[in-house]
Amino acid sequence: MNFKQLEVFQAVMASGSTTGAAQRLDLSQSAVSRLLAQFEEDLGLRLFVREKGRLLPTREAQALLQDTQGLVDAAQCFRRHTEQLRLGGFNRQLLKVAVPGTLSQQLMPSVVDSFVQQHPGVVLEVLSGSYSDAERAVLSREADMGLVRLPVEIAGLQATACLEAEAVCIMPRGHPLEKLETVSVLDLADVSLVLLGRQRLIRHEIDMAFRQARVMPRIGAEVHSVGVACAFVAQGLGVSIVNALLASYCRDMNFSSRPFRPRIAYQLGIASLEKSPLSALGEAFSRHLVDAIMAAVRPEDCTRRI
Repeated sequence: MNFKQLEVFQAVMASGSTTGAAQRLDLSQSAVSRLLAQFEEDLGLRLFVREKGRLLPTREAQALLQDTQGLVDAAQCFRRHTEQLRLGGFNRQLLKVAVPGTLSQQLMPSVVDSFVQQHPGVVLEVLSGSYSDAERAVLSREADMGLVRLPVEIAGLQATACLEAEAVCIMPRGHPLEKLETVSVLDLADVSLVLLGRQRLIRHEIDMAFRQARVMPRIGAEVHSVGVACAFVAQGLGVSIVNALLASYCRDMNFSSRPFRPRIAYQLGIASLEKSPLSALGEAFSRHLVDAIMAAVRPEDCTRRI
């Protein structure tokens, strides 16, 4: 046995499929299947049976689940302990936070600086990526907490709502759309678009808005972060529909924004492991982060505290 096999077994039991386990662990489905087969071979036990494309756990798998969870939790605690010792021993506390890539570059330096000044014994590790990346980081214990879009997409997490924002249409300065007070789907007919990748929840909502208006979007480019979308728009490569909050941290770029209709709302929250509440330090950082976000927004950024 090895630790990765235990993680794969636990993830398959939680998700009910190798596909779900692969998403949780950020592995390929073939890697999950291979590790699971090796685990069964090493144990000499059949842990799953296939029925209509689903993996059903055997009684042996159910019997081993609690022990597996204990081993995985112990290994994670051991890893955490070694990291804390490496960072300065018992006099320092490590807090790992996952946030969207745009915030990590534009907001987090000042947030981390001010928080560490208030809590001198704290070491902050900031992970950045998409909301899905943040969820996977929290689930795998790579992060203690993450700023995510609600509702969360991955089972095994709990989240507390803290902010609400709306989608805006951003366009290069001088674009004809600047003359409008709001931008609708109909206004974007035959306009070159820079859209977030198809796997994002916001993209599904945008696609639905275009279908309902019977407008075929003219996609000029697809990107994978709001910061990159803003940069493309500022370069004149098209217009985009993005989260107003994240776009507000790119306001020094050469673009304008207008409210988008139909309204698309984003509710953001702080996610942690299910049935594992944030520590007092995590709660303090959560409040500090939300305070910093709200202090930086403008009325036109369409952002509210919940």
